[in-house]
Amino acid sequence: MTSQPATASLPAASGLIARAYARISARRAAVLFAFTCALLVSLVIDIATGPSSFPIGDILRGLIDRASLSVSQGVILWDVRLPYAVMAVLVGAALGLAGGEMQTVLNNPLASPLTMGVSAAAAVGASVALVLDLHIPGVSGNYLVAFSAFACAAITTLCVQLLARAFGASTNAVVLFGIALTFALNALLSLVQFMADSDTLQQIVFWTMGGLTRATWDKIAILAVVFVICGAFSLRRVWAMTALRAGEEQARSLGVAVERLRLVTLLRVSLLAAVAVAFVGTIGFIGLVAPHMARMTMGEDHRFYLPGSALAGALVLSLSSIASKLLVPGLIVPVGIVTALVGIPMFMALIVRQRGNL
Repeated sequence: MTSQPATASLPAASGLIARAYARISARRAAVLFAFTCALLVSLVIDIATGPSSFPIGDILRGLIDRASLSVSQGVILWDVRLPYAVMAVLVGAALGLAGGEMQTVLNNPLASPLTMGVSAAAAVGASVALVLDLHIPGVSGNYLVAFSAFACAAITTLCVQLLARAFGASTNAVVLFGIALTFALNALLSLVQFMADSDTLQQIVFWTMGGLTRATWDKIAILAVVFVICGAFSLRRVWAMTALRAGEEQARSLGVAVERLRLVTLLRVSLLAAVAVAFVGTIGFIGLVAPHMARMTMGEDHRFYLPGSALAGALVLSLSSIASKLLVPGLIVPVGIVTALVGIPMFMALIVRQRGNL
């Protein structure tokens, strides 16, 4: 007699849980929508910002029909400002997504392409290509520099993975391996700079500052394809990633192959980060800060957390792109400097916020 009311209350309790979950999901979807709207506004402002006056009305009209603009306006919009602004969005999204997945599979809030040595390796690769003055007939020197940066970043990622697998290292040790390689690569970069002549040294320093001025539609297309492919594979594994955040043992009990998931994810996001950094130079802190912004606003459900990390990264770098054109009148400050200036205080705030977990 007493079990009947308890049994009857189960559907009601399930209904309450389902409604509560639906409200949480709706709130997270609203945050994603807000991030998207903010990113679109930032993109338009970024396009409108520059040395020459360009009203937003003309920009919107020119995006729909280039013929509505004068020849000079068409060149400024489609060949200069639009590639610059779109590259900021794509690079930010790529680094944000890469950082979010790295922090999940390594269970470490300090994991990012910067701390895992990907950015430093790309800088070394680009510097070596500049010093050696590589030439291949029919291939632009900019693409050779980018390829050399990508190759070094990929090799570094494989080295970290091999060290971790050879010594059976924990996730924290993987991050420490990455940090150790970062110091070694920075020393190697200093050696390359020491050996370079004055002209090459200037190119290396400018590249390592990180800049969007080298953006072209060809590079944007390559990065967009890589981002879409890597993003699609990331979204296929959202449930496994969410389970992993509950703990490795919990994930294994649900049938998740944790070691394989970690290896495949790190190789995939390292590819994504390496391609992004290879085209624009060293961009710090985006892959570190953006995932924390997404986590604080959307929680650990990776259906929302991973897109949120990408959108947060795109928004932060797009805003940094605007700031890079406003800090010094008449000059475009390398965006890597801006992200460092913004990222350092945010990074310190994150350390203070999570001091009990580090």
